Amino acid sequence: MVQQITNPTENNIIYPDSDGQPMADNTKQFRLIVTIKENLALLFADNTDVFIAGDLLWYPLEGNNKLRRAPDVMVVFGRPKGDRGSYKQWEENNLSPQVVFEILSPGNTLAEMIQKFEFYNRYGVEEYSVYDPDKVDLCGWSRVENSLNLIETMDGWISPRLKIRFEITDHDLQIFTPKDEPFLTYVELGKLKQEAEKRAKKAEQRAEDAEAKIKELEAKLRELGQL
Repeated sequence: MVQQITNPTENNIIYPDSDGQPMADNTKQFRLIVTIKENLALLFADNTDVFIAGDLLWYPLEGNNKLRRAPDVMVVFGRPKGDRGSYKQWEENNLSPQVVFEILSPGNTLAEMIQKFEFYNRYGVEEYSVYDPDKVDLCGWSRVENSLNLIETMDGWISPRLKIRFEITDHDLQIFTPKDEPFLTYVELGKLKQEAEKRAKKAEQRAEDAEAKIKELEAKLRELGQL
């Protein structure tokens, strides 16, 4: 019996869901990545066709599992929400992420960042932002025709895609929603929720107390025969 040997094809190429690299090198980088990703997810929560991910491998070309990047945060307009092991562009209506964020860590090298820029430039990213939390330095590029062009001033810049605004202070980067509300950490959002719940309970208690007083007054008026 002759065993037929088949050559590997694009159909059985494995596209790993992990590159073996950590999401972040330190707590500051991790906090910023999560804050940006989750606030964007909250901003577009009601839009079913905006996919947002953090540290997800993006494969732009079918058949090449070596060509890939894992942006710290990426946003894709025109793709549905949902869980993915990786972002295989040919399975996503061939849409590349339009917006990418990178948060620098001390381990990032110049060569690495140049390679990332070339990748994002080549494969269609429209807005690319890089923030160095140690230097409080924000750089950004916006696509003009077929290439990413440097944005001269990021302080006060408003993203055409996301409609969010960037502000640089002496010690931090602040991002604001289209309603001019600041991006908040998970803890800050949790505290706001707790405070809102406390206010709601107080309002409910005041309403119950007022209702009880009205009933008490009605009862007294009945006793006096005035009701």
